[in-house]
Amino acid sequence: MDQKKLTLGLNGASGRMGLRLVYLIAEDPRARLAWAIERPGHPRLGDDAGALAGLAHVDVKLSTLDDLTGEVDAMIDFSHPSATLELARFCRDRTIPMVVGTTGFSPSQRNELEQVSVKIPLLVSPNMSRAVNLLMRLVGEAARALGQSADIEIVERHHRLKKDAPSGTALRLAEIAAEAAGITRFVHGREGQVGQRSSNEIGVHAVRTGDEPGEHTVIFGLMGESLELSHRALNRDGFVRGAIDAAMFLAGKPAGLYTMTDVLG
Repeated sequence: MDQKKLTLGLNGASGRMGLRLVYLIAEDPRARLAWAIERPGHPRLGDDAGALAGLAHVDVKLSTLDDLTGEVDAMIDFSHPSATLELARFCRDRTIPMVVGTTGFSPSQRNELEQVSVKIPLLVSPNMSRAVNLLMRLVGEAARALGQSADIEIVERHHRLKKDAPSGTALRLAEIAAEAAGITRFVHGREGQVGQRSSNEIGVHAVRTGDEPGEHTVIFGLMGESLELSHRALNRDGFVRGAIDAAMFLAGKPAGLYTMTDVLG
């Protein structure tokens, strides 16, 4: 496997993340794009994925699941929850490892998605960035150390086109902090006469503005001082490279549910 480029499939290939994945997979000496998938009826079906991403042609046309031929070593998904579930069934039936960066799943959709890990290696993460996953680790350490003596608030900023709020990354940060600090309640924004803040809550706040690729700040507020842990994406490349690394990691692994912690070691 060291001498051979891994072949990758990409679902949601014409989206913001998808186009950047097409571009950076073409630059990566370890991998080759074999499938570029979009929904039926998409206006760019049949177009070369490389040309759409601003490259020379890569001889991979934008196709639907029904049009695919050949095989791939792993699949990367940045699409929509319903499209992800359709792809998960496709990958399960063909034993294709699957990396999922899509967010916005309902609890039942998330459960259905995770069921395929009985048959295939599956990695689901709201954020593929190495730095963000380090942030998650640091937030857990800070929350364990400070407990409910700190007021924990999370503020996330994303581009105006993002459909789900708060972001999957913000929710995961809140879950990590809550588990570490023994907190059970999330508050999504505040308005009106809400009363004194409880120590048993984490505030989660979403900002949508311009073309912001993503920023997350976790605030630990104490009496007389505060600690803030932040990550700011300057572009989408950190997320994209992490997704490629995850696909390279997952290829050849046994069936099971994996996380970015496994990729980072």
